[in-house]
Amino acid sequence: MARPKKDATLDLTQAIELTAGAIERLSCPPGKSQAFLRDSKSPGLRVRVTSNGAKSFVFEGKLNRKTIRRTIGDIRAWPIEAARTEANKLRVTLDGGLDPREIERQAEVERVQAAMAAKESDRLANLTVAQAWATYLSERKPHWGDRHYADHIALTHEGGLKRARMPGCLTKPGPLAPLMNLRLSQLNSAVVEAWAAKEAADRPTRTRLSLRLLKAFLSWAESETDFKAAVDGNAAAGKRTREAVGRAKPKNDVLERGQLSAWFEHVRNLPNPVTSAYLQTLLLTGARPGEVLGLRWDDLDPQWMSMFIGDKVEDGRTLPLTPYVWHLLSNLPRRNEWVFPGGRALVMSPEGIQRRQRRQRKLSAEGLPHDTPPAPPSSASGRLIEPRSAHKKACKAAGIQGLTLHGLRRSFSTLTEWLEIPAGVVAQLQGHKPSATAEKHYKRRPLDLLRVHHERIEAWILDQAGVTFMAKALPNCQPHAT
Repeated sequence: MARPKKDATLDLTQAIELTAGAIERLSCPPGKSQAFLRDSKSPGLRVRVTSNGAKSFVFEGKLNRKTIRRTIGDIRAWPIEAARTEANKLRVTLDGGLDPREIERQAEVERVQAAMAAKESDRLANLTVAQAWATYLSERKPHWGDRHYADHIALTHEGGLKRARMPGCLTKPGPLAPLMNLRLSQLNSAVVEAWAAKEAADRPTRTRLSLRLLKAFLSWAESETDFKAAVDGNAAAGKRTREAVGRAKPKNDVLERGQLSAWFEHVRNLPNPVTSAYLQTLLLTGARPGEVLGLRWDDLDPQWMSMFIGDKVEDGRTLPLTPYVWHLLSNLPRRNEWVFPGGRALVMSPEGIQRRQRRQRKLSAEGLPHDTPPAPPSSASGRLIEPRSAHKKACKAAGIQGLTLHGLRRSFSTLTEWLEIPAGVVAQLQGHKPSATAEKHYKRRPLDLLRVHHERIEAWILDQAGVTFMAKALPNCQPHAT
């Protein structure tokens, strides 16, 4: 076929050998949005021209009797020979029964997936334990109690804060704090083992608790899509790690029957009446130290002689408000919402108050200014801080060694054996989970039934301690048989 003249009009119905001149003369016919000029050397190659004059190389073919069209590129970016080569490649693909467009889409999907995988790999490589821990706490908090959540915060605290009761001293970092800045992928058996050995040497009990929380965290992270690729779920499960923290030894500190008299004598003579009442309430209720500290005045119901105690096992439990305990609590000052408020002014003994009053009267009689007692400072929460030191001093004076606040809870349970109180009653009073089928599904002890046993326990303890107390002066209370 003869090559058309340079100024001849192009016949778009015929294929020609594409040249730069032919492409330059190509224009879109009037009334059409686009037109195509076919190449005779590469049958699938076309030059497309639009009504606005834009031109590009296009491949066109048929697959399963359907027209397949794919843009190769702008004529200004693609030389004619390069466009022919690309068109021939697409023809081979089409002849193999494959759609070039689908291949291109799949290649784009793979490229995006590879980019996302690389981005995810970078994220996991830089993800710290603290970041995953924060997500863990946010997700699990609705399923935890306040105390359990507080443990997760305290054990990872960075420390360095000023101590309220020890001026000039700073708080220590929590046992888990050294692990928080590590990358999650670095948390392996060797790292956890070295951490456990170091922390257990200084604070084994807190380290054992930290290890339990860490195991739960790793188990959670291993089940999460966002973290499972970077976490070793068995990092804290090694034998050497368990040996490093050791096993908790059973506590055996308990108040014996013969020690009740000395203990009550020195605890009742403590200069702080709030501390004295708290310690006696702790022994006579068998509750946990924190549960008694958390008592509010709204939790007491003098009409029905009951009190509600927050519980770490359930939301809370209702106990009988026994006569002597009500006697102790009703005589406490109501400074705020807490039954056991904090404040230095409460530490002054009655003798100290009398001395202060005599001194002030003497100064006033002489016309001299007298000092005004300072406002009683209190803890940030407004309630009594656990009086371990006061209890330790009282026990030392009584000749009782090693008795802790939680030992008073053990003492309550142990002393009930003298009265042969049913184990289920004691467990219900102390807030333990039922341990038998009958207790779980059949025993439902009302408050009045608990009161019968609880008042008997209180009366016996006071009798053994030599504490004389008659409840007839109290509202809704019957006197103990002493």
